[in-house]
Amino acid sequence: MKDAGEEFHGRTVLVTGAGKGIGRAAAKLLASRGASILALSRTASDLASLKAEIGCETIAADLADLENLLAAVHEARPFDLLVNCAGTTALDPFVDLKLETFDHIMTVNAKAPMLLAQDYARKRIAAKAPGSIVNVSSDASFLGVVDHAAYCASKAALDALTRVMAVELGRNGIRVNSVNPNITMTDMGRKAWSDPARAAPRLARMAIGRFLEVDEIAETIAFLLSDRASAITGVSLRADGGFAVA
Repeated sequence: MKDAGEEFHGRTVLVTGAGKGIGRAAAKLLASRGASILALSRTASDLASLKAEIGCETIAADLADLENLLAAVHEARPFDLLVNCAGTTALDPFVDLKLETFDHIMTVNAKAPMLLAQDYARKRIAAKAPGSIVNVSSDASFLGVVDHAAYCASKAALDALTRVMAVELGRNGIRVNSVNPNITMTDMGRKAWSDPARAAPRLARMAIGRFLEVDEIAETIAFLLSDRASAITGVSLRADGGFAVA
């Protein structure tokens, strides 16, 4: 077993959504364990600050623009591992949800990860090289969250894709798993759950008595991506602080 600081030595990892939140935490953690990071985000300033921090290569691309996304990734150097972390949401009651909103969320949260995984898998299979994909989904994929119809649907779709990819790609040595966090204290999460009255009912179901931190989800991503999880594929791992059992 490699030392923790060398676990991903010699491997390049593409991390989408690397500019903020869980994606940024994952990029930093993987870099600390020896990985060369290709950081993808639509926000140039976030990429610049991450590059200054960990010395990564950067790709500026919007996951909503699928054609340009693939073109940008093709221009980057080859990578060995893939973390699909970028995502988006909108708050709409189901009866008011517009089709264009639904389509946008499905494109960013499900279609873009699918296309990146397809492209990655084709190249790994052609090279007869093993691989690992981690899709960052959400605990919302298992739940009915008020005002999150499109988001819940998109993450459920991502989990279903994960299972099918695992079955079809496993014989080629490519593992595919998803991580499904509950409420995580990203900048957005802190803002959304800062009201004690709103947070209290959710906290009451957290067996650990608190919401999650981005570094905890990054650790889960790193484990599933790594050779330590060599027997695990097709899993949607609920990193939920015990929410499901409370």
